[in-house]
Amino acid sequence: MDTTAPSPLQRTKSLTDNMSDASRQSRYLVKRCFTKYLEKGRRIIKLDYLMEEMEQVINDISERNQILEGNLGFLLSFTQEAVVDPPYVAFAVRPNPGVWEFVRVSSEDLSVEPITSTDYLKFKERIYDQKWANDENAFEADFGAFDFPIPNLTLSSSIGNGLHFVSKFLTSRFSGRWEKTQPIVDYLLSLNHQGESLMINDTLSSAAKLQLALIVADAYLSALPMDTPYQDFELRFKEWGFERGWGDTAGRVKETMRILSEILQAPDPVNLENFFSRIPTIFNIVIFSIHGYFGQADVLGLPDTGGQVVYILDQVRALEAELLHRIKQQGLNVKPQILVVTRLIPDAQGTKCNQELEQIIGTKNSNILRVPFQTDKGILRQWVSRFDIYPYLERFTQASKILNLMEGKPDLIIGNYTDGNLVASLMARKLGITQGTIAHALEKTKYEDSDVKWKELDPKYHFSCQFMADTIAMNASDFIITSTYQEIAGSKDRPGQYESHASFTLPGLCRVVSGINVFDPKFNIAAPGADQSVYFPYKEKDKRLTQFHPAIEDLLYSKVDNKEHIGYLENRRKPIIFSMARLDVVKNLTGLVEWFGKNQRLRSLVNLVIVGGFFDPLKSKDREEMAEITKMHDSIEKYQLKGQFRWIAAQTDRHRNGELYRFIADTKGAFVQPALYEAFGLTVIEAMNCGLPTFATNHGGPAEIIVDGISGFHIDPLSGEESSNKIADFFEKCKVDSTHWNEISEAGLQRINECYTWKIYANKLLNMGSIYTFWRRVNNEQKEAKQRYIQMFYNLMFKNLVKTIPVPRDEPQQPVPKQQSLRKQGTSSRRSKSRLQS
Repeated sequence: MDTTAPSPLQRTKSLTDNMSDASRQSRYLVKRCFTKYLEKGRRIIKLDYLMEEMEQVINDISERNQILEGNLGFLLSFTQEAVVDPPYVAFAVRPNPGVWEFVRVSSEDLSVEPITSTDYLKFKERIYDQKWANDENAFEADFGAFDFPIPNLTLSSSIGNGLHFVSKFLTSRFSGRWEKTQPIVDYLLSLNHQGESLMINDTLSSAAKLQLALIVADAYLSALPMDTPYQDFELRFKEWGFERGWGDTAGRVKETMRILSEILQAPDPVNLENFFSRIPTIFNIVIFSIHGYFGQADVLGLPDTGGQVVYILDQVRALEAELLHRIKQQGLNVKPQILVVTRLIPDAQGTKCNQELEQIIGTKNSNILRVPFQTDKGILRQWVSRFDIYPYLERFTQASKILNLMEGKPDLIIGNYTDGNLVASLMARKLGITQGTIAHALEKTKYEDSDVKWKELDPKYHFSCQFMADTIAMNASDFIITSTYQEIAGSKDRPGQYESHASFTLPGLCRVVSGINVFDPKFNIAAPGADQSVYFPYKEKDKRLTQFHPAIEDLLYSKVDNKEHIGYLENRRKPIIFSMARLDVVKNLTGLVEWFGKNQRLRSLVNLVIVGGFFDPLKSKDREEMAEITKMHDSIEKYQLKGQFRWIAAQTDRHRNGELYRFIADTKGAFVQPALYEAFGLTVIEAMNCGLPTFATNHGGPAEIIVDGISGFHIDPLSGEESSNKIADFFEKCKVDSTHWNEISEAGLQRINECYTWKIYANKLLNMGSIYTFWRRVNNEQKEAKQRYIQMFYNLMFKNLVKTIPVPRDEPQQPVPKQQSLRKQGTSSRRSKSRLQS
């Protein structure tokens, strides 16, 4: 990233700068360090290994500290990794989140030279494909080249506040003369629903005319009772050039008009955001979530099917409720529609995933539309892994069914995950519609060096397709929604998921010198909530689902092993610490069991209950899960956990799960989320909603959700002894101070209600949709130029990669049916460093 002034690193000419003549020994030791780094030849070295190899060379602690106080220590304090290419070592240095510098150090004279990100990528490439790295015609992608007209944020602390930045920039552009606000007038003139004009008509074609009409309307409204319905003065307003959409009452209309009048006179970002949140921009939304089994029942735990299904269904209910509320306040009689488009799977494993259209429970006008994957032979019947999904996506973008069902184009398209975001990008471009993307979890950061090792991993995981698809969607999108800051830009010590796409390389295929800029104002943080009709406080006794209590009692305390639970709890008087997640390495449930097994103090205070996975490794299709199941059984035996530990198989009934949280709160227990890395942490939100004190990983989103020691506790998944002692300390304090448990419980609930509810989320997302639709219009020329570049990249790179993925041909496939009309059809209803195994 360019900076206006050189950093201390850029001003450093040599690692021995500022060393006195008496420090020849220090110079000798620094040189020995670099000799050590070079002795294994070309390689990538992570910071831990850089420090470890330094310790091998410099045994004396005082000498080592002296070195670390100099330029080498300054360099290493911000280094993420280094690349050895004798006689040089290149360093990737990250002084602040989102800010990267690259330097190379000569092992011969210890000179320091700044290099570009492209140069640094070539250092990495030479390890894996030297000929390609040195090829002047190697394929380079530079998406940032088209962003120069668009301003970016400058402070790392501002990353993720894109909406507010856009509002400030727009108001600065509109300040001054009347003519500068004409884009607002033109935008209002463009608003319509099914051909009917909204807000204003052609009578008010300039800012001056609109301002004069607003003055006249304000005087007229001042004489009316504020609760006068809009219909009572609609005809008068139409004569003056106003159409419906300003509000449902005289008071609401007067307030909206006052805000616009102030914007036209003296624009300010607060008024601009407020105004765009009020105007009728969004009625129909399409949401893509393609992979896995997307359904409302009996799907959780099936392959590639987890929290994203719950997230999207809750998201839809919240969005529809907010749309209905806004449309009523706008004085309109319009039924909003939300369509979740996913895959239709003929072999549906007993679910409704073979049903084309299904109403979403708890909504009025929202549905799931399932579209089958098609091959040249017909419809693909079986489930397809998310890693193998790419050959079907382009055909999946046929918009006719969506347009038919919605009786027109949607106003906003939202993608989810790599596949949904790519399809959303293709369809948004085709229809000219505003697009938002939600990554949820980007695979690139989950596995160390998965970009440079893509050739090794591609036959099974097709990461080349995934990383290219992610990069396309990020750049095509009008706005990006993340759950946390860390998802975008990580923390002081660890890059974020999106940040890892700033520049990267797939040696032999593509060098992405500028992928995505996390300072781009398209990034926004909107944390989801939990369904508060399901996850509500344990103290709300009248709402408790007592019909589940006998089953939960048996689930927790029955001493008989069966297909749903094994192990038992001897002392029922002990509180329960409880965790629920998928049984994989990153979720670290087996790590929690080890912590518990090793900590006798903790074992004397509480029982442990784990919910997740199968008991029999042969029932799993996932090798990682199979290994974790075996490890769980080994830990039970190794630490003799009988009588203190209960293992419950994965549970899919979220209503019963909600009551399970509350039941454990009744025992004055706690929830523990020990993941090695967690992008957000929906179970953390669920537990806190139920009033359950929560201990959660400090690696990822939960570190933002919980205020440590106040609304819950952070734990370090890489330090089991420290984390288990922190949990034990809490329960010991609760024994001494009976109010302590309640204090943490109440503070957790307060934190959720202030920051993490679906109502807050829906309001933020619709505000984004409104503002970025206008932003897209204002920057149309730049947007179109970049879209053409993205389309070229898609055609030249991505489509060729897709051809390398085999399409199943063995199973019988049914022919593609003739398209049927769906109109009017009704329905009833430290970051994880896990390595992929080959």
